[in-house]
Amino acid sequence: MHSLGGHNMVVGDRRVTGFSLIELIVVIVVVGLLAVAALPKFIDVTDEAKKASVQGIAGGYATAVLSARSQWEAEARPTQTVGGQVYNTVNYDGVDFWLTRAEDGSGNSTGYRDGYPYAINSGTGSYPSSVTDAACIALMENLLQNPPRVSTVTAANSDSDIQYSAEADNSAHTCTYVQKEGGSAHQFVYELETGQVTVTLQ
Repeated sequence: MHSLGGHNMVVGDRRVTGFSLIELIVVIVVVGLLAVAALPKFIDVTDEAKKASVQGIAGGYATAVLSARSQWEAEARPTQTVGGQVYNTVNYDGVDFWLTRAEDGSGNSTGYRDGYPYAINSGTGSYPSSVTDAACIALMENLLQNPPRVSTVTAANSDSDIQYSAEADNSAHTCTYVQKEGGSAHQFVYELETGQVTVTLQ
């Protein structure tokens, strides 16, 4: 016995109901169409989450940069003398940071504004002469309370667990952090000269 809703047959004392081949094909086609319609929305949601993530990290980074500078100001601008030169430094959240300085020991302009995190003051008695990838990595790891995994561009390209790559540009005096999660290329740049943090969404 057949019906419009499926295929019925009697097995012993039981009536077994199933779908015809055409009905199964229709169901598969409908499910496929729904998946195709929903996929772009899912991708959009995922991308929006990545954008929100990088904006949140960048916002936390910018807040920490300003907080470190504010603490330096509140402590009456502490300094440390190295090799006859006076450099700005502060202990922020338990970590000693070298800070930027507007003038060198001779009173010449450095191109920087005073008091923004430049590198970790590890107590070795030397102030870094340039911005490096390692310094950019250390800044993110120590300025943020719960930093994402960050490493060099080379390491990030070979390790999917690394969430951000960090790259220094010594001529531009910047640290660029690129979001690597899910193949994203959203990024933010820390300008050491001005303490500014700028987000770029791809």
